[in-house]
Amino acid sequence: MARHIRPRLLGAAALGLAAALALTACGSSGSSADGPAKVTRETSSSPYQATVLSKHFDKPDLVLGDTAGKPYDLRKETAGHPTLLFFGYTSCPDVCPTTMGDIGVAMSKLSPEDQKKIDVVFVSTDPVRDTPKVLRTWLDSMGKSFVGLTGDLEKVKAAAKPLGVMVEDPIVNKDGSVTSTHGAQVLAFLPSDDKAHLLYLSSSSVETYTHDLALLAKGVPA
Repeated sequence: MARHIRPRLLGAAALGLAAALALTACGSSGSSADGPAKVTRETSSSPYQATVLSKHFDKPDLVLGDTAGKPYDLRKETAGHPTLLFFGYTSCPDVCPTTMGDIGVAMSKLSPEDQKKIDVVFVSTDPVRDTPKVLRTWLDSMGKSFVGLTGDLEKVKAAAKPLGVMVEDPIVNKDGSVTSTHGAQVLAFLPSDDKAHLLYLSSSSVETYTHDLALLAKGVPA
């Protein structure tokens, strides 16, 4: 079963996020029970369609294993690159594959040169089941250039919390399915300062990503 949980605000989110951030509980089967989270976007002159954050969050100081089994330093590897960051897991039946799939479609509409300018990083919230091989196979169906990170869940939770993204321990249900509760938002970090300036929720469309990724590739300020 998969269900959306009513939005909750964390300390960091209350300071800087322009909207309520939704949590989503994803099971290994089923569909979303509630509608997508609604975001009230303040009047802005930004060229981006995403919600523009009033507080710019630092990129997490996170080092985990990538899908090749090698250490990946998020800050170091993505420094100076437009970066999309999403926390989720491969067994999620709805929000995770839909979100990553939409980003993949939007990326495919960019030129090969512009695609190389943007880093898309997926951090697993279920590292026990999301082995490097499982994660790579899953990501390849959406974008072969996408980076997958898996490892210590406590590190993942610590990295997500300052961003206002809640990550909870996965629960194994009696039928063997897994439920993982995690923030459904995607954060976009700009190359100018490596800080998060933009927010996308599960309701963000392919058209929104397509529009914004073209601007991100060009380094357009928010």
